Amino acid sequence: MAQVQYYGTGRRKHSVARVRLVPGEGRIIINKRDINDYFGHETLKLIVKQPLALTETLSKYDVLVLAHGGGTTGQAGAIRHGISRALLKADPESRPALKRAGFLTRDPRMKERKKYGLKAARRAPQFSKR
Repeated sequence: MAQVQYYGTGRRKHSVARVRLVPGEGRIIINKRDINDYFGHETLKLIVKQPLALTETLSKYDVLVLAHGGGTTGQAGAIRHGISRALLKADPESRPALKRAGFLTRDPRMKERKKYGLKAARRAPQFSKR
């Protein structure tokens, strides 16, 4: 018998997370590592679990994630986005709750490009009167 799986792709900053929801007992595996090994901060683990906690499906699905690019915070946001999209496919009734919480919206904030003549995006060289 084929096992039911739900896919979702999440993005934030430069991070991309490919999420797969599989019926299980609530394990979260990121890049073949447990969530507790992958993320050091408790806040990042909380961010990842938010959509599952909201829809009360924390112990219903196992979450398998392939995340790459960006940093830890960006990856946590991308995983949250991906889980939300996968949950939407699993249960379309959960859309209003996920939408209200803002988990289905792709965060458009990106790093601003560096401009020539400046040291960074806005940081100007040190000013000297002489």
